[in-house]
Amino acid sequence: MNKIRLAVIGTGMAWERLHWPAVSQLQNEYEIAALCNRTKSDAEQFAAKIGLDQSNVYDDYNEMLKRDDIDVVDVLVPIEENFEAASAVLKAGKNLIAEKPLAGTMEGAKKLLDLYHSSSSLVMLAENYRYNDENNIIKDMMSQGRIGEAVYFICNKVVDFKEEMKKDTFAATEWRQYPKYPGGAFLDAALHDIAAFRHIFGAVNTVYALGRPQDEPYSPYMSYNCQIHFKNNVVGQYNYFCDGVETQKPPVGLRIFGTRGEIYLEDKNSGKLFVSYRNGTAEEISFLPGRGYYNEFLNFAKAFRKEEEIQVTPDVGYGDTKMIFDILHSTETMQPVKVD
Repeated sequence: MNKIRLAVIGTGMAWERLHWPAVSQLQNEYEIAALCNRTKSDAEQFAAKIGLDQSNVYDDYNEMLKRDDIDVVDVLVPIEENFEAASAVLKAGKNLIAEKPLAGTMEGAKKLLDLYHSSSSLVMLAENYRYNDENNIIKDMMSQGRIGEAVYFICNKVVDFKEEMKKDTFAATEWRQYPKYPGGAFLDAALHDIAAFRHIFGAVNTVYALGRPQDEPYSPYMSYNCQIHFKNNVVGQYNYFCDGVETQKPPVGLRIFGTRGEIYLEDKNSGKLFVSYRNGTAEEISFLPGRGYYNEFLNFAKAFRKEEEIQVTPDVGYGDTKMIFDILHSTETMQPVKVD
């Protein structure tokens, strides 16, 4: 079986810490064909690390895309560059693994979606929360009616962005500290949660959001408090606090309340789901944290070989992105917004 020849645009933190570890576990499926990074020396260092000849390293992805020995391109660039890089890949007739969101604006996201629809390329949106084991377990439990009919959920996300900026983390990147796209940290981080909710509960009817403004470049609001009404009549409360610390343990996390019981997920790295029932019984379900990256690359490989369908298409990603922008609009206007 021939391996899928993978090219990469952007060999920074996201590639080295998230995508490469997944790809390296799938070496029977993928081989690295080319690397491109605007700081070429960084790509050269990674090429040396994996034994890739330096002739396969670029600082101009348009030059790299001229090659005819590339099966798919993985794009990992700052959000404001997503549209330009992804559209170049599609215009070059290559298959694409795109980062979320499709673009830093809804106009750009719509243009990329239209470009995808007019192309013959295979495109997967690398939204790892839709591929994470815990969210797929919860989705299956909901469809099986394990806690009866879902009524409502609470999800509380708290991040101390200012502290994270001082560490060797994604928050330390300049483009996240001074974003050139609406919403800043909310668009970047909360988009994962919104994707998970839509994955678990389905289409959304209406959102209504309020926020506490702040004068910080990384986010116009310190907190977002969102009421979400799904088309299946589940109502959810999603809170995102980007300048705080949750001092009580265990944290609120994600709690889903049904007519027969409750599901509790402390956080995506806990490795445990807790389910309690009205009859007094309970169970604990283990999962492998961070499995979404492996699962998404496996899904693409199987789709490339026509063994299954892409699970997270640009259409799905467009819907997730639209909902984030709807929340931003609701926060600014303090009015409810129709979503799907």
